[in-house]
Amino acid sequence: MHNYFPIIFVIAINIVLSASFIIAYSLMKNKKEAIGFDRTVSDTVIIKRLLRYAKPYGWYFALILLIMMFSIAYDIISPILLGNIEELVKTEFELSELFSRVFLYASILIVSLTCSYIQTIILQKIGQKIISSIRLDLFDHIQNLSHDQLNHIPVGTLVTRLTNDTGAISVMFTNILVNLVKNMFVIVGVLVAMLILNYGLTVMVLCFVPFIVLYTIIFRKFSRKAHRLVKDGTTDINIFLSENLSGIKVTQVFNQEDKKFREFSEKNEKLKRAKGQQILVFGIFRPVVYLLYISSVLCLFYVSGMAYISGNGFLGCAVGSGTLVTFYMYLNKFFNPIQNLAEQFHRLQSSFASAEKIFLIMDIKPEIVDAEDAIELDSIKGEIEFRHVWFYYKPDRWILKDVSFHVAPGEAIALVGATGSGKSTILSLICHNYEGQKGEILIDGIDIKKIKISSLRRCLGQMLQDVFIFSGTIRSNIVLDRDDITDERINEVCRFVNADSFINKLEKGLDEEVREFGKNFSAGQRQLLSFARTIAHTPSVMILDEATANIDTETEMLIQESLERIKTIGTTITVAHRLSTIRNSDRIYLISHGEILEQGSHKELLELGGEYSRLYSLQSDLSEKRKADNNGPTVRKKHGKIL
Repeated sequence: MHNYFPIIFVIAINIVLSASFIIAYSLMKNKKEAIGFDRTVSDTVIIKRLLRYAKPYGWYFALILLIMMFSIAYDIISPILLGNIEELVKTEFELSELFSRVFLYASILIVSLTCSYIQTIILQKIGQKIISSIRLDLFDHIQNLSHDQLNHIPVGTLVTRLTNDTGAISVMFTNILVNLVKNMFVIVGVLVAMLILNYGLTVMVLCFVPFIVLYTIIFRKFSRKAHRLVKDGTTDINIFLSENLSGIKVTQVFNQEDKKFREFSEKNEKLKRAKGQQILVFGIFRPVVYLLYISSVLCLFYVSGMAYISGNGFLGCAVGSGTLVTFYMYLNKFFNPIQNLAEQFHRLQSSFASAEKIFLIMDIKPEIVDAEDAIELDSIKGEIEFRHVWFYYKPDRWILKDVSFHVAPGEAIALVGATGSGKSTILSLICHNYEGQKGEILIDGIDIKKIKISSLRRCLGQMLQDVFIFSGTIRSNIVLDRDDITDERINEVCRFVNADSFINKLEKGLDEEVREFGKNFSAGQRQLLSFARTIAHTPSVMILDEATANIDTETEMLIQESLERIKTIGTTITVAHRLSTIRNSDRIYLISHGEILEQGSHKELLELGGEYSRLYSLQSDLSEKRKADNNGPTVRKKHGKIL
């Protein structure tokens, strides 16, 4: 019995390690909810969903599997050849015999390397196609989410899903899965070969397998938690950067650099700690597996030596030098894939964590979708009707209350009222960005719920208060994705909205570069470009939401001139705080707390002497005061006396 004491000692050490890991895992399992470790999507579900993207390339994966078998042959056959060479050199031999075995070994190695190269090339091409499909589906899904849903998802989160997370999945398809399969085949192949060669030594090696399985299961749990923390930390930093880099000028204006630096430092420290946990988990698992490998090698040498000295073999199996060399090589082939599995599980959990977050976004059902019987409209006349419409963003906090009005085709109406009264909400409902909880909204007598969203919005032109200009050129910002808009049409609409007044002064004209958010243009110029973009797409209904709120007086005069022209295009709905800009509207609706308080033409509302008349008088008095302040005499005082 004492002869086997070293083996028992080695196994005892591994049992103690196993007990420690089991206790740590039990403690973590009991605290899952507290540490945010709970999963909402199982690995099985994630794999099934990812395989849907891989299904079109099934034949390629079958080819890769076939090629893989040739590369695996090297791992299975090479130890036998080396053991055979060991037995050969112990006796007298012809040099040609040694050369033939070395040539066979080199040939198998070359075939294995060639197969690995071909396999890698095919995988990279397939993997990029799969990831491109996932990224396109995700981007398309995000574009179909409603405004309300997008308001609840930070932009930084969406950017992370489309970039970092899809990149992590790419690694899974191009490297991890195939190597996992390959390593599994290698492990099984090596075990079979060892059983055929010497089942006694194989039984000894199998004593270490339960420890390998246990360590792998425990590592998988710890690795999953660590990866989720890293993903969450990365997302938090991306959200912070997306917001604060865009608003860095405001930070500088209010001298808040130190405060923002501290906030970023906290998030950076959180990500650093998460990365540290990830490294710690990986740094423990792989050395432990390596410990098992060293233990098995020591046991192999000890058992083989004892068997050779005693001359009785081990478990009834003879052990020679060739067998020892072959088994030593097989142990390396057996434990090396397991050590690789540590890194592959490490990266696989990263991929699964990323896939889970992507699918959570893709599982958000768009709130605004086409009805099954929705119709396609090529054009509309521009008749709009609200019938007893009620709407809220949050339950029991009504923004619109029983709103009803009718707009005839070609009519120009205006919505006025205090901030938060519901004016912009009415415009959003017309564009079907939201759905009302009660009532109907009709376009040309058809409920907008029965009109395909794309065809409805194609007939509407929107000019918002916060203009968004894309990076590119002036031309690309006007035409967007429309190929049928010619330069002649672009020049025509630019003249129509008076945008040609500054475009013609630019060195490259329509090809002038537009930087991010159009920062190289003034607010007024961006507004004129937005106006030109809207007109170029020939809308039947023009929606103007505070289109002149953030521009200078000169540009406002240009836009007012354009607004008079646009009345000939179709129906116009304008939201404005400056009542002087909507005096020529056919009808004006005064909205107060979600209800229509007054309606009529500018003249009729003034004669009514109600709230509209009061607001107009206040704005007129304020305007006169400003003119007086700007045009009055310059007055200087010294010691309280007018000079």
